[in-house]
Amino acid sequence: MMMDLSNLPPCGAILAAGGIGTRMAATRPKQFLLLAGEPVLVHTCRALLAVEALQEIVVVTPAKYLEECRQLCAFYLPQEHMGRLVFIPGGLTRQGSVQAGLARLSPALSLILVHDAARPLADTALLYRCLQAAAEHGAAIAALPVTDTLKDVDVTSGQICATIDRSRLWQAQTPQIVRRDLLQMAYDLAQTNAFQGTDEASLLEHAGVAVQVVEGSQKNLKVTHPEDLLLAEALLCNYGGSKSRASKHKTMKIGHGFDAHRLVSGRKLILGGVEIDYHLGLDGHSDADVVSHAFTDAILGALGLGDIGRHFPDNDPQHKGADSLVLLEKVFLMAEQCGMRLGNADITVVCQQPKLMPHLTRMRQNLAHCCRTDKERINIKATTTEKMGYTGRGEGIAAHAVILLEVVHEG
Repeated sequence: MMMDLSNLPPCGAILAAGGIGTRMAATRPKQFLLLAGEPVLVHTCRALLAVEALQEIVVVTPAKYLEECRQLCAFYLPQEHMGRLVFIPGGLTRQGSVQAGLARLSPALSLILVHDAARPLADTALLYRCLQAAAEHGAAIAALPVTDTLKDVDVTSGQICATIDRSRLWQAQTPQIVRRDLLQMAYDLAQTNAFQGTDEASLLEHAGVAVQVVEGSQKNLKVTHPEDLLLAEALLCNYGGSKSRASKHKTMKIGHGFDAHRLVSGRKLILGGVEIDYHLGLDGHSDADVVSHAFTDAILGALGLGDIGRHFPDNDPQHKGADSLVLLEKVFLMAEQCGMRLGNADITVVCQQPKLMPHLTRMRQNLAHCCRTDKERINIKATTTEKMGYTGRGEGIAAHAVILLEVVHEG
């Protein structure tokens, strides 16, 4: 969308992504839940990145989710956009988190946009209208006039006390945009008075700063309850957003994995989760299942998340003798959290002895179970090296895996 940016001062944004989403009844924060096959956070970041005037966007999230937020955005968003995103840990409250984001933004940015990560459908036009209003008036907020009749209710009896005049009532949304000096002054005063505001506008009101209202959008809903995800997905489809956004990012990811272990006495031989009767077994910190390890590495490769040693280091006692299928399940959960499923996998086991053909079907079943798919999506084949090299001499076994991950929903 082309707009006149000549009257805008340097702009930056703070994306508040610290909510835990208790009303979603989910096991993970709502910004990680999938909307049309992508995490809510990714949709919201993409909406802000579409505003060229925003030179820098600070994503503020709980420290425990900091790296996950960064990885999800790197996975879904074009690499050239990642330079505008900064990820930092937040505070104990929204107010503290936004204040941390303000401190991290470049001092050269004089107009600050604050937006909730749980509002993934803010369109570019609305964001620019708010920026223009804030540039003119010093502070602006997106809001909608209240349309429903409001009742004052006694919480004890549940009875109506009065009908509220709604003619001057508006429902606050984000973005909320303010000149940096005014926002900093409002935070300083709130800290002095131990004042806790519900949003940036309330902090500005407390500081006596006038805030201009910009009419928001019904589409700019806040994902709060489980049904909001369904409504948001319908809005994406109705406005054409899902189709247009899906075309801007890759819907498939390819990964390759390789692993090899030495054959030794006194160890079980486990391949693809199948224990095979043989006088030697593979040596390693875990069960040394090269088939599962190669497959796991391929998934991590497709996700751009390093390798199996990074996530399950061989110097960590908790992984001593670990079942590699359990590790595979944990890694595939990462793929699912990125909105991906297994398209197909092709695995080659390089092994001179023993003969593996009788065991390949069970291996496919085990791997398919870990990936919550059917075994027809997984192909495993065994080959020898005609007695050449370490595998040919029976010193070890190796495995290669190539996998394709695909987006669950493309809209």
